[in-house]
Amino acid sequence: MISVLVHAVMGILLLCSMIGYFMFAGKKLKLLPEFVPVFVFSSIACVTYIGGIFNLLFPGAILIFAVGLIFFASYMSKTCLKKECIHIKITLFQGLFLVGSLFFLYLLGISKLTHYDNFSHWAVALKVMLSTNAFPTATSVLIDFKNYPLGTTSFLYYICRFAGHSQAMMLIAQGLLIFACFYAIFGIITEKKRFLLYGFLGAGCSVLSIFNLTIRINNLLVDFILPIYTLVLFVIAYRYKDSIKKACICTIPVAGLLMIVKSTGTIFAGIGLIYLVYQWLKNKEKPLLKTGIMLLSSILASFLPYVLWKLHMAWGFQGVENKFNVSADKLNNISGGKSPEDINNIISLFVQSTFDLKTRPAMGVLVFHVAVIMSVVFAYTVLKKKWNLWKALIALDLVLISYYLGILALYVFSMPLDEAIRLAGFDRYAASIVILFAGGIILCATVDIERTFYYRMNEVPDYRAFKTVESKNRYQKGVIGVIGVALALLMSEYNGMATIQKTYETTLPYKVKEVTGDRWYQEGQVDHSKYLFYASDRDSQVTNYFMQYLGKYMLYTPNVDGICAFYEDNMSNLLSGYDYLVMVESDASAKKLLKKYYGVSGSEGIYKISASGGEGAEKKVQLVPENQKEGAYTK
Repeated sequence: MISVLVHAVMGILLLCSMIGYFMFAGKKLKLLPEFVPVFVFSSIACVTYIGGIFNLLFPGAILIFAVGLIFFASYMSKTCLKKECIHIKITLFQGLFLVGSLFFLYLLGISKLTHYDNFSHWAVALKVMLSTNAFPTATSVLIDFKNYPLGTTSFLYYICRFAGHSQAMMLIAQGLLIFACFYAIFGIITEKKRFLLYGFLGAGCSVLSIFNLTIRINNLLVDFILPIYTLVLFVIAYRYKDSIKKACICTIPVAGLLMIVKSTGTIFAGIGLIYLVYQWLKNKEKPLLKTGIMLLSSILASFLPYVLWKLHMAWGFQGVENKFNVSADKLNNISGGKSPEDINNIISLFVQSTFDLKTRPAMGVLVFHVAVIMSVVFAYTVLKKKWNLWKALIALDLVLISYYLGILALYVFSMPLDEAIRLAGFDRYAASIVILFAGGIILCATVDIERTFYYRMNEVPDYRAFKTVESKNRYQKGVIGVIGVALALLMSEYNGMATIQKTYETTLPYKVKEVTGDRWYQEGQVDHSKYLFYASDRDSQVTNYFMQYLGKYMLYTPNVDGICAFYEDNMSNLLSGYDYLVMVESDASAKKLLKKYYGVSGSEGIYKISASGGEGAEKKVQLVPENQKEGAYTK
């Protein structure tokens, strides 16, 4: 009870600290309201991350927390001294966005982690950071993929450090990043009174969820963050095309965090930065030399987190073999260590998967191409307007093609053969770039629609903002239509996430947690006991190492093996090599053998193993049922 109260108080203080930063970014830096949350969250993530690089993770988080509270206290004191009322003006869009976000954040607040990759890396890396108040090192036995950057994980650490480190809080923290990005995307709209634009863009953002089914927001995977952060860079570059200084200020933390979200983050950040340079060249803000130096400086500054990570890996992880490393031998060998037959099979499957119209990414690319062509023709022939949508389509096609070629190179030259031959992760890689492709089209379409109105806002009184009564009527019907589409898609996404949560008790993570608990040890001391997990191999949950990763995360131990069947002749010899037997799922055969030889029921639970017998003698094994190990506690 005391722990819950402490976390509640710290959560309120954390909120006040963030409000302090919001006020600073809005009032001192004069940023657009839509850009403030993503700018603040990205800055917090980058500073926390830099603190982790220099082994100052916890002091850095405390400093960020305290400075935010100072900003908040300063703002409140000035308001009170001036005897001013705090005016909070919320537009219709902001109100609807807030309500919608709270619905999803509430759902995340009652959700649990289920995806495989949470337990193979993302969640376990965060657990190590929260337990040790430091970045994982070369000796961190719980982390298998040590070269994965810790950008978003640093932000999650900051939130969870003060608000509690339950799985739900981890999801809420990542949800804050995602919804801050969506809020920033709406910053592309300049005519704030045209609610049709908000409805259209809201429906477009909702469409992106169709391609996000493999990487829903109820997990810690970052494949969805990559494209939406890039879209934010697009919006920043467009809105601040006439104010390069503000564009540079906003870009530094956003692009900086994007580069350390994942190893491919530099590709996505590069796309956004290229667009920023394009806007600078296109608008030629005076003086060119000064703004050019400013732009170059901001781009170089945004690379700082990425460079620090590379130096961190070079100095602290020498000799550590990492996933997807491209060695000199592989580069010298054009086959990447794979036979010509392997490469042909990979390319064949890749081409087939890329153009398979039964998949969402391929279908999405086709549908958006058709939609763009029809929209441009309609605008030219009916509306007598020249839209720029076709230019955006060409540019995004180049990005799409380049990215797919990059994925193919990854499978051929870098990825291990057993994963490359089945295109492991292809759905997520494809979904990321298609989300960026579709999002870019939607942003450009929003701008084109905004330019199509007969009258611009503020040019005439609001009551004369439409050419005719008929055009106003069409406008109102359009607003209703796009809002209906947006609500339908959002409800579909919400119900999908809710269904996953309702079926949580049927998942393997639930079954493992029910047996082991979610253990957090003082000062991050790793449990060095050896565990043998037993369960069926349904959905290859044992052979694909899912159960073992779950065991490592829940027990905070690197020594976990899994089996799906006992062999009577070798049972005692097998069990004698472990300290604990963990029955995640039991069956009649296992219960019979465990009852026959060790006198235990064999039902789900943890059994302490005691082995005796000298070398050469028959080993004698005794199993003792127990619940939790001493020294462990569950959060």
